[in-house]
Amino acid sequence: MVPGPDGERKARRVVVAGMGNEYRRDDGAGPAVAARSADEAPITIDVGPVVDPLDLLGRWDGAELAIVIDAMRSGATPGTVRVVDLTGPSSSPDATSTHGIGLAGVLRLAQALDQAPARVVVVGIEGEDFGRGTGLSPAVDAALPAAVRRVVELIKEFQACA
Repeated sequence: MVPGPDGERKARRVVVAGMGNEYRRDDGAGPAVAARSADEAPITIDVGPVVDPLDLLGRWDGAELAIVIDAMRSGATPGTVRVVDLTGPSSSPDATSTHGIGLAGVLRLAQALDQAPARVVVVGIEGEDFGRGTGLSPAVDAALPAAVRRVVELIKEFQACA
């Protein structure tokens, strides 16, 4: 809780966005993790799927913390879970998304519009199969619990700092 302009304490907003398309196999990992995270989160979170990074504009406005879960292609072993703080000092934002305009570009646009969240963290899952169809590859499916745990840990850390 943080004090509002009228002195009243207001809840700090957390947005969890599962980026991806469930009809592109492993690209559906983001929405799957976001949905499971909502069930395990220690607080009520604004959660939902996002198909394109530009969809985050407006959705994450005013959030204290935005967690974006996305499939990635970095050459790591499929199912590898990585966490990148896009607002942190040692971020590498350009290697986190499989989408046209990257998250870093959307974050810079939101900052220019003075609408960016205070903190943006990406939980990436290395994908293996981005072809047409539904269902995650075995390696990505096996990584979902670890990604959910990491999202919940980030929310708990955020709560502890409140």
